[in-house]
Amino acid sequence: MPNIKELEKPEIKKISQALLEAGFEVCLVGGCVRDILSNKEPKDWDIATNAKPEETQKIFSDSVYENSFGTVAVKTRSDDPKFKIIEITTYRSEGKYTDKRHPDEVKFTKTINEDLARRDFTINAIALKMDLDNPFELIDPFRGTQDIDKKIIRAVGNPDERFKEDALRLMRAIRFRAQLDFNIEKETEESIKKHASLLELVSKERIRDEFSKMLMTNKATEGIEKMQELGILKYVIPELVEGIGVSQNKHHIFTVFEHNLKSLGYAVAKNFILEIRLAALLHDVGKAKSKRGEGEDATFYGHQVIGARMAEKILDRLHFSKVIIKKVVLLIREHMFVYDPEAVTDAGARRLLRRVGKENIDDLFLLREADRIGSGVPKAQPYRLRHLKFRIEKVSKDPISAKMLQVDGTDIMRELNMKPSPRIGYILSVLLEEVLDDPSLNTKDYLINKIKQLNNLKDEQLAEMSKFAKKSADEAQTKTEEEIKKKYFV
Repeated sequence: MPNIKELEKPEIKKISQALLEAGFEVCLVGGCVRDILSNKEPKDWDIATNAKPEETQKIFSDSVYENSFGTVAVKTRSDDPKFKIIEITTYRSEGKYTDKRHPDEVKFTKTINEDLARRDFTINAIALKMDLDNPFELIDPFRGTQDIDKKIIRAVGNPDERFKEDALRLMRAIRFRAQLDFNIEKETEESIKKHASLLELVSKERIRDEFSKMLMTNKATEGIEKMQELGILKYVIPELVEGIGVSQNKHHIFTVFEHNLKSLGYAVAKNFILEIRLAALLHDVGKAKSKRGEGEDATFYGHQVIGARMAEKILDRLHFSKVIIKKVVLLIREHMFVYDPEAVTDAGARRLLRRVGKENIDDLFLLREADRIGSGVPKAQPYRLRHLKFRIEKVSKDPISAKMLQVDGTDIMRELNMKPSPRIGYILSVLLEEVLDDPSLNTKDYLINKIKQLNNLKDEQLAEMSKFAKKSADEAQTKTEEEIKKKYFV
């Protein structure tokens, strides 16, 4: 029995009544119907009608129609974000899908049954037909309500035809499986295997959207496993497939692929944001390429650098935003930070903060937790990691960038009576390296005196000194890190 309360939403009632009083049919369709029948609160609402787009717009003056699919966006002025815009679509059928992505033509139809026949899965091919006198009429020509009860994802009609029409449905089936915790019906699943290669014809943006939605479900790990089982994963992230069966060393009990999935599982269990979930899934994607040797002494030197480059290509290929790519790549590149108390100094902690940024440091720690649990260890935060967190917090107010120095470019120009030039940047770099090692030197008096001393050097000397200061500091930290990493074959 549908959750009648959901049909009483004032925005839905008002729109339905306006269409009905104008003599048109009104049906709730798609995900909102599925949610109502599952006694869940719908996340979005879609209405189908036999009114043509221009007729719908006559009824709702505050609306927008800017597509070729018969969908009119009606503004409701509701305070609830879910109801601010309600989409009303004319009943339609679709022609052939020559490009496996878009229908060659869209035709408006007269009945809701014709409209439901074009949909992807039976659980999405159900309508609640509204009426002025009765709450609703259930229209379910493909027995979608039975499949909801049985928790089954089944293609409408012939699955081969449905996937050939729109190959993105291959991904949608797996996404719905993860989102709803359903199983895919056998014939539909076999058809996915058969037509997996059609995903190559789908735009990367559409694949990205489905993949992101799946990653944000509670069954994201199972979703990746099902993608691999049905032959989909190699068309989305083939680099992940390279880790299947790749054993690690005596510090790991799982293969590379298994470890990546278990790390993702921790990120899901802790409800981490999308960027951390992506980083958890891809953080060791470089191990297959960096592996040297076999057995318990196999090594993976530099896998985090290789993995960061690979992740950047993967996410760019899937057209993720530059902001997401930048963060995920940074987290992967830095996820092997050293946290042994005897090795990490305050200066090292400040340099880690400088490389990662205060805005990313907490997420980096969360990724490391996912990495640890994905390796089969019992504790996400051992004493050593907690100790580094303490040290990071301790130095978090220390200067870690030129902006935090007690002097700036204007001070340098005033003291040296000079105009803007690269020389100012060189001086600031040298000053910062000194202060990173010893924050007590970050006083105006000391830095002004240092500026005057540095002014005795030529531009070439300052440039080299600036370059050397950065390089020597980073090399010192890197040397410490590499020694520890070698100890653990990473």
